[in-house]
Amino acid sequence: MAFANSAFSANTNSNAEEGKRVGIIGLDTSHCIEFAKALNNPQAGPEFAGYKLVAAYPTAGSPDIPDSINRVAGFTEQIKKQGVEIVGSIDELLKKVDVVLLETLDGRKHMEQALPVIKAGKRMFIDKPVSASLKDVITIFDTAKKHNVPVFSSSSLRYMNTAQEVVQGKMGKVLGADTFSPATLEKSHADLFWYGIHGVEILFTVMGKGCKSVVRVHTEGTDLAVGTWEDGRIGTFRGTRTGKHDYGGTVFGEKGELYLGTFGGYDTLLVKIIEFFKTGIPAVDPSETIELYAFMEAADESKRKGGAPVDLEKVLQKARK
Repeated sequence: MAFANSAFSANTNSNAEEGKRVGIIGLDTSHCIEFAKALNNPQAGPEFAGYKLVAAYPTAGSPDIPDSINRVAGFTEQIKKQGVEIVGSIDELLKKVDVVLLETLDGRKHMEQALPVIKAGKRMFIDKPVSASLKDVITIFDTAKKHNVPVFSSSSLRYMNTAQEVVQGKMGKVLGADTFSPATLEKSHADLFWYGIHGVEILFTVMGKGCKSVVRVHTEGTDLAVGTWEDGRIGTFRGTRTGKHDYGGTVFGEKGELYLGTFGGYDTLLVKIIEFFKTGIPAVDPSETIELYAFMEAADESKRKGGAPVDLEKVLQKARK
């Protein structure tokens, strides 16, 4: 589905139906622009159920991450053109909206930004990464559970058509999988949390939960994380930092092999987000999201140990302490 770049009047969404007023925290990722164009397009389809983006809190951006600090001003102006009110704080945002998209690029800030939303009882989608550390990921989900407020997070790569065909049983039982994506590093985040999350999300989409241990091989240009599942299946993630970047993989199933690809845009994820806002049921169980972050943390631990196998349960226990 394509969306025009034409500007909307400043009061386009002032009459958005109560219960369907969407707010954004963080205007330093292109995702917020794509979501705004989709939701606030006058010809938006029924799949978005009348939800409209009405307010946004840009945040200041992160000075030590150029892709963050350098985008805020420009993205704020683009968001204004979609008829979105710009506010000065999270508290102000929460008074104007019913549900929240947490889009701040810097995962280190997610916990402090997410907790007020949870305590206000607002359903929230958290864009990748949930946080910059496994400890904070667990804290966010545990706090949401304590307050009985549903929270959902996912990479858009989970909803590639081919990956969803596997989920729906096209290949029979999945016997194993190899996935890949870019894995650029950001020193403030656990290695794979920053961008490798995309390929790891594809891996868990097709393999499901149950990873027991991880071994990681690391070079300057490539990471290879090999996971062993409890039932003996093996799933691998290859993260690349050289050459042409792409997303995909191969599934090995009872009925043969299937290539996973290609990335089809953000609409399919946004539809899942809107369904979540309507129902309060996350499209991905929090336990699976926590496990895939534990997979990435275990890969980091394996790197520190020179490629030794690392048990996911021990990594989770350490983070929970």
